[in-house]
Amino acid sequence: MERRTVEQTTGCGLGGRAAVSPNIAIIGCGNRGADVYAALLPEYGSRVGWLVEANPVRLAEVAGRHGLGPQQCFAHWDEFFALGRVADAVVIATPDGQHVEPCVRALALGYDVLLEKPVCLNEAELDVLLRAEASSGGQVSVCHVLRATPFFRAVREVLDSGVLGQLIGIQHAENVAFWHYAHSYVRGNWRQSPPAAPFLLAKSCHDLDLLRWFVGARPQRIASEGGLRYFRPEHAPAGAAARCVECPLSDCPYDARRIYSAFAPDQWPTSVVTAGGVALDTALREGPYGECVYLGNNNVVDHQAVTATFQNGVTAQLTVSAFTHNNTRTLKLLGSHGELRGHMERGELELYDFRTGQAEVWTVATPGDRHGGGDTGLVIAWLRFLRREAEVPTPLTESLDSHRMAFVAERARLSGTVELLG
Repeated sequence: MERRTVEQTTGCGLGGRAAVSPNIAIIGCGNRGADVYAALLPEYGSRVGWLVEANPVRLAEVAGRHGLGPQQCFAHWDEFFALGRVADAVVIATPDGQHVEPCVRALALGYDVLLEKPVCLNEAELDVLLRAEASSGGQVSVCHVLRATPFFRAVREVLDSGVLGQLIGIQHAENVAFWHYAHSYVRGNWRQSPPAAPFLLAKSCHDLDLLRWFVGARPQRIASEGGLRYFRPEHAPAGAAARCVECPLSDCPYDARRIYSAFAPDQWPTSVVTAGGVALDTALREGPYGECVYLGNNNVVDHQAVTATFQNGVTAQLTVSAFTHNNTRTLKLLGSHGELRGHMERGELELYDFRTGQAEVWTVATPGDRHGGGDTGLVIAWLRFLRREAEVPTPLTESLDSHRMAFVAERARLSGTVELLG
């Protein structure tokens, strides 16, 4: 068995600063908008020239980072778009239910848009976005950052090499991690759907997009099972308190004190809890992130399995679960002439060739950002597109297939049926 290590860059061939410096407007200054895109874009040769954010404290904080004055900061996108087309492109990282309107407004002005996922919470709005892009001079790139990671680019290279023969099936798992699920889907912004997106759409449209990308065909048929099995009031241990800081139990894996103390104050997810300068102890005593996970304030599923059949006959299974240790993805690509196994967190790939009987194992160096280099890779690829050095990194038509799969899977899960896609 051969073992090797492969170094891959996070981008698509663009290193350092370029001569052209696009001026970008950021609409939505939350974690993704301000702490990811607004932080990375200047690093790779662009400028942040305008900010839109409803929270005045957050707006002032982010404006200070980029040296922007009041004339460049707005509480609502109406005020920004009233200026006409003043920027080179727009990043939209507003809350999930507020993506469509600013995106349509930006496209009407001819802006290219980097649009955070999920792009909408209503299936009918997918066609609204397609029509808006079709009538615009601008293009939308959805923030499906996993396509830009060195790890999944390496997976795609193996697939494109032909060594697997004909692709027959894919087995893919998103291991959410018990603490991550508790943070985001029991205590956090995505714990109730509606108003938030269904769990599969919010957490795994990335993974559905990977399946679409690997298969290279549109989805045709979807089946799904899953539910909210554990994070319910009836599973609360005897003596549990309503807040972790008041709880006498010492062995709860979901104790907020234990979870957030494991991360630096300025590191996600603790940085979300303490946003705006709130002390961690105060946040856990007064805010949602200190609540017991068994209170019943959540309704999204904690495990789900999806089976998808694509128009070229490839079948794929996606399993998403809260009940894992590692926050990672694992997968198998099953071909007529070989099998590829992968573990994203370790950056490990194993290729078994049926013809030779030989196995090769190698490691893809994974950068340290939260999506394994995907955030950086996407920003670099998008800037190359803005300079017209490359195609749009994640085409809207392909990206929306992942969303259609998620909407249809949720219908299939709730109805117990197999659903066809149009």
